[in-house]
Amino acid sequence: MIFGKTKLELKVGIFVFIGLIILAVFVLMVGKFRTWSSGYSVYTVFNFVNGVKVGAPVRFAGVDVGEVKHLDVYFSAEENRTKVKIENWVNKHVVIPQDSVVWVNTLGLLGEKYIEIMPGKDYSKVIAENGTLKGTDPIPMNEVGDIAKKLVSDIDDTVLKVKDAEGTIGRLLYDDTVYKEIEAMILDIRQNPWKLLWKGKAKR
Repeated sequence: MIFGKTKLELKVGIFVFIGLIILAVFVLMVGKFRTWSSGYSVYTVFNFVNGVKVGAPVRFAGVDVGEVKHLDVYFSAEENRTKVKIENWVNKHVVIPQDSVVWVNTLGLLGEKYIEIMPGKDYSKVIAENGTLKGTDPIPMNEVGDIAKKLVSDIDDTVLKVKDAEGTIGRLLYDDTVYKEIEAMILDIRQNPWKLLWKGKAKR
């Protein structure tokens, strides 16, 4: 009886152990942990990252090749301004030229922020492990709003000028003098077509 009970406990133990292994593998896959694959870190430096978070995707040539592992905010005495240094984990097979362009991109209009790397052309000089790329800063939303306001204001000013018969477009739409001048010129050319030939010779 004792021997049979021991065998049952052993079977249950093996079953629980296998279940724990399956659960651990599932958790690793869902959490996108890459403990079983090798890669290396590449750092990107920005002045502004517009909400990039740890775990955000890193794309190379539009393909997911890694993720953001760490963000560090520090003060650069050399540039006299605050900088953001991002540690990016990328797959080992990814070769990044030093002349590559890096920026913060968005999944959709208001979606998740991620790091986009556009490959450069000079593969004779590539980024080594723990190398650094200088990123292109995204435009802050307040600046986008200011640009939109200025654009709308310029359009309003143009419309008002047209309504007030100011400027070239306004004169063409509302000033009869312009039409009269054009009609007079056409009539003069019809009556004296030789003027076109004479002007052409004069330009030569």
